[in-house]
Amino acid sequence: MRHSLDHLLQEVLIDEATLRARVEELGEQISNDYAGANNLLLICILKGGVMFLTDLMRSITVPHEIDFLSVSSYGKGARMTTGSVRIDMDLKAEVIGKHVLIVEDIIDSGHTLKFVMEVMSARQPASVRLCTLLDKPSRRTIDIKIDYTGFAIEDKFVFGYGLDLDEKYRNLPFIGVVKPGAVGNV
Repeated sequence: MRHSLDHLLQEVLIDEATLRARVEELGEQISNDYAGANNLLLICILKGGVMFLTDLMRSITVPHEIDFLSVSSYGKGARMTTGSVRIDMDLKAEVIGKHVLIVEDIIDSGHTLKFVMEVMSARQPASVRLCTLLDKPSRRTIDIKIDYTGFAIEDKFVFGYGLDLDEKYRNLPFIGVVKPGAVGNV
């Protein structure tokens, strides 16, 4: 498959084996932290978090439910740092009294996740925590507590393992860096 990505892929940032090992470590940590809890709810932020969620939930040994939330940011440009966030698809499950773990693919500025955390907290859960596969701390403009982080990365344009490039390539088993200038040629 990689030969067809030559025009897009600058480098493989995180390979499949490294991803798998780290997701298993996160699952073990989460299982230990929620040992004895029978009301854990994993909330996946769509669409990018789906692959991470499916692998993560296989590594979590405590009983848990899953649900999905779709949010979108709108404001100034694709790499927005200001603007508004709205819920496009809300949860089906109630969160009252549950331990909520928000599962996200990547955290940039923090605006979207701050909004999601506030919305979930207002719904009276037992707790709300945040788990992200990728964190770009250099892009943060909002202070947000991340409870579980897969990888802290530099400010690079990445895709694969759930993260899209023009809605494609989410299926890649690794996380790659986009070649400079390749985005207009997707």
